[in-house]
Amino acid sequence: MSCKPTVTPSIDQIDIPALRAKYAAEKARRLRREGQSQYVRPSGDIAPDFATDPHKPVAPRAALDEVLDVLVIGAGWGGIKASYYLAKEGVTNFRNIDTAGDFGGVWYWNQYPGVQCDNDAYCYLPLLEEMGFMPSKKFSDGAEIQAYAKSIAERFGFADKGLFHTQVTSVKWDDRIQRWQVGTSRGDNIRARFVIVASGVLNMPKLPSVKGIEKFRGKVFHTSRWDYGYTGGAYGNPVLDKLGDKRVAIVGTGATAIQTVPPLGQYAKQLYVIQRTPSTIDERPNPPTDPDWAASLQPGWQKERQANFHRGAQEVYQPGEQDLICDIWTEINRNLSAEIGAMGVDVSMEDYMAKREEMDFRVMERLRARCAALVDDPATAEALKPYYNHMCKRPLSSDAFYPTFNRPNVTLIDVSDEQGLQEMTETGFIAGGVEYPIDCMIFASGFEVTSDLERRWSIGTFEGRDGVSIYDHWRDGPATLHGITTHGFPNMGFIGYIQGGINSSVTEHFGRQGAHMAWIIGEALKRGVAVVEPSREAMDAYVKTYNEIKPDFSAMQALCPPGYFNNEGAANNKWALFPGWGYGWDHFEGMLADWRAAGDMAGMDLRS
Repeated sequence: MSCKPTVTPSIDQIDIPALRAKYAAEKARRLRREGQSQYVRPSGDIAPDFATDPHKPVAPRAALDEVLDVLVIGAGWGGIKASYYLAKEGVTNFRNIDTAGDFGGVWYWNQYPGVQCDNDAYCYLPLLEEMGFMPSKKFSDGAEIQAYAKSIAERFGFADKGLFHTQVTSVKWDDRIQRWQVGTSRGDNIRARFVIVASGVLNMPKLPSVKGIEKFRGKVFHTSRWDYGYTGGAYGNPVLDKLGDKRVAIVGTGATAIQTVPPLGQYAKQLYVIQRTPSTIDERPNPPTDPDWAASLQPGWQKERQANFHRGAQEVYQPGEQDLICDIWTEINRNLSAEIGAMGVDVSMEDYMAKREEMDFRVMERLRARCAALVDDPATAEALKPYYNHMCKRPLSSDAFYPTFNRPNVTLIDVSDEQGLQEMTETGFIAGGVEYPIDCMIFASGFEVTSDLERRWSIGTFEGRDGVSIYDHWRDGPATLHGITTHGFPNMGFIGYIQGGINSSVTEHFGRQGAHMAWIIGEALKRGVAVVEPSREAMDAYVKTYNEIKPDFSAMQALCPPGYFNNEGAANNKWALFPGWGYGWDHFEGMLADWRAAGDMAGMDLRS
């Protein structure tokens, strides 16, 4: 399956200097001096504590006192893929540990009405060929994703090794026994030879720090802790029939909100959608998977599709390559590839980047026109239009979000001039000087993604050799070898967006990190090596190379409104998701494959 370029305005119809000025002005309206500190962690004072699970009761168990070869912190995709590769390496004495009640990570927590994958499930769900599984549609429902995640753990023999509803509270290196001493909220004492930190990027929910929020006497919850007891309905059955007499407000119009606003608008007596920054929202054709297409796929099809998606979303298509994904993520490169191909001449990189910038403006104009065509009220439509570069925020798709604003019971509250929600009272919220009475406030305010580690992780004490805290060690940003290990924290690997290659499929990205660390662990155990740690010299040399070759996205980021991609507009975003390894994903993975093939673990200090 492939697709044609989209119809966009010609460059002659677009005033690029005017749009650049508009983008800058729209960013300035929303920028707050507090940066990441404008958000707080759910701690039980305002909304239920982040560790409180509304989906599953906590089963009592005795505290564990045990010795492991590997402890994997996290049971989402990063933890699942790490455990899968540990099992492939023949490692059996390991556990996953997670605050959630089961495998799935964010797909366990996100049980809100309407939840689906927002990119191609044929790429996003990993190991499809190995598992003999096919998603039921292009954008899988959340329940299907979580069930599939657990099925991988079951198939490869580690489902019964999960420690759930358990929060890691301390991680300390003990050089006397050459192990990590790990404490938990359940009183466990775990001594692990190796630790893989796979906490994920959608791990810690955040709430806006709103004046007066503690005064509100109505119902409050975060979308990742959805309360069906209050709204009615159930996971997978979003009939929110208890909201018929309720005035509801939801904060946010990002990836979660665009999925849950339509059912809220359908069932609530009144719905207020509170928006600081609009999203880019394209159409969302989502038919069932064609069985004839699935039967036609040849071995290796998923890797080929993932590679095609990655080139379309972040790099460039190969000459003559067709877009297999055909959605908002790949539109710019699909259109650009077709136009350059039609020219019949080679273009320089400088010309290519100039044409890509033009295509970005053209695609964004198309998306703004779509919004205007679907929303009846011109003022509401204008407030919902995104004015920024395409990848400033996560590209989204929905056929139901924009039409929801044509309902008489749904009102958009634009808080861009106040840079967010102004204030809450005992009975409602204040925006633009007007008080709106409500019964329920729902926060679709996302997660701590690129903020400081202390905000993202809930591990109070995290100390490597000589009692050095990871939070101090990486105070100014990460320093690693290959984006996975770091000096001073022996026998430890990290999975995430940390100074390495970047793949457009996060499950492939995390999976390859897990595979690399599993290989290191497997080899160490086979060789009788007790301690594996990158040398200071090797780490410094890698960081130097990484910084020298990484692409400079600062000009584009300077025009982006605040959000999690840029840590709320931080000038120096030390935990930025982008740019990644400057020579691209394939080069990075090839470099690590060569490193493993050499077998000597170059740059690592090995101790028996």
